[in-house]
Amino acid sequence: MKNLTRQYDIANNKAKEFMKNGQITQYFEALLEVNKYKKLMTIVVSN
Repeated sequence: MKNLTRQYDIANNKAKEFMKNGQITQYFEALLEVNKYKKLMTIVVSN
């Protein structure tokens, strides 16, 4: 679980940086990655 939260935080920070820099395509890709880790964390918690 710690690994998932760390990866989620890294992806979230990358998304914020891309948004600040105006890199829209990379921002959306990072958001998809954030969503992936969020879903994985909810699956782990529910089990």
